[in-house]
Amino acid sequence: MKKIEFPVLNVKMIPIEKVVANDYNPNKVAGPEMKLLKKSIEEDGYTQPIVVIYDEEQDLYTVVDGFHRYRCAKEYWDLKEIPCTVIEKDIKNRMASTIRHNRARGTHQIKDMSVIVADLYKMGWDDAEICKQLGMDLDEVIRLKQITGLKEAFANHEFSKSWEEYESKYAEKHCI
Repeated sequence: MKKIEFPVLNVKMIPIEKVVANDYNPNKVAGPEMKLLKKSIEEDGYTQPIVVIYDEEQDLYTVVDGFHRYRCAKEYWDLKEIPCTVIEKDIKNRMASTIRHNRARGTHQIKDMSVIVADLYKMGWDDAEICKQLGMDLDEVIRLKQITGLKEAFANHEFSKSWEEYESKYAEKHCI
């Protein structure tokens, strides 16, 4: 049985100027939902910390999950510190973590999601690993790869021979 970690028990207040957004989150929140999030935080406080990773070289924390809670802190209340829990992940696993958080909660943008799948493929994950890490089935991964038009994403994909078979039978019957 896999050991479950509890980084939520290690929440720390981090200066907001040391926290930055990631550049790959496909999750978007519409205006009404953003207002609802603001209201929720005003009424209930920060019930969930922002999940971040620490970049020692830049001395900054990058948001993995909780971007909109972070945005509220900056835009609505000018908070000096925000509650964060720090995890340690490489970029591939950080991206996967962001997607898992988003998908467990709700929707994500298809176009941006296809870019994430293509990026993970370019970073060395095959279809099976992408399926496993992002909670997708193979058909969904293939559709997202098709959206990007990423030729190399299909380099090792084994396609069915049925098209060739059908095409040659059709040609025999209908061509001169």
